[in-house]
Amino acid sequence: MARSDTMIKRLGETSLNNMGSEMTIIDYISCTDMTVEFKNGYISNSVRYHDFISGDIKNPFDITVCGIGYLGNGEYKAYINGKQTAQYAIWHGMLQRCYDKNVQDTHPAYIGCSVTKEWHNFQNFAKWYNESYYEVEGQRMHLDKDWIKKGNKIYSPDTCIFVPQIINSLIVNRKRARGNLPLGICIHRDKYIVFCASNTKKQVYLGTHNTPELAFKSYKTFKESYIKQVAKSYENQIPTKLFEAMINYEINIDD
Repeated sequence: MARSDTMIKRLGETSLNNMGSEMTIIDYISCTDMTVEFKNGYISNSVRYHDFISGDIKNPFDITVCGIGYLGNGEYKAYINGKQTAQYAIWHGMLQRCYDKNVQDTHPAYIGCSVTKEWHNFQNFAKWYNESYYEVEGQRMHLDKDWIKKGNKIYSPDTCIFVPQIINSLIVNRKRARGNLPLGICIHRDKYIVFCASNTKKQVYLGTHNTPELAFKSYKTFKESYIKQVAKSYENQIPTKLFEAMINYEINIDD
């Protein structure tokens, strides 16, 4: 069969890649140099016919992470020299918290959390990461969804911010450990005892009360004042919107 006949026969041929995405040969120069187009419009050049038939052609829009995320087509890489990039590691961890049942079994606070559709595409998240990431000396940086919008369960460009670990740890509520008691409260012999962590990592004793409401009031006053204190100590190192969120942060009895 002449080459021109092969070209005519294979143009328009369809197949599925290993992720089940349909692709079509739209240009054929030789069996080692073809162009294929996926159903979603992505075009892959310099494709081998053998890879086309075996399905070994990647479509960056195939869903490959936690049943919802995909790498997308762009400048940002998931791996460089065999090592995960910082952008990919944070993105992958975010998707795991929201969509991996095994993670949620050990961290139930993430049950009900989700990632905005825009960030299902790694390229979009990586661009936001590069525009938003900063560092504070001596601190590990966390991707946070709760400081800017209290109680928020959606990871998105509008609700997320990078936060130093010392600040992110200020609003851990430990609901599983404290049960039905308010934040900072434990009970002993029908008395409600109040403790709150300080920057020394030690629990500060704030008193003993007859009711959980009075005990919580003591905790709330101390905790909100302490958050403001920490905010002021990092004012020149954190974004303005994080500083303002800390200054205005309120602790509620049902937190």
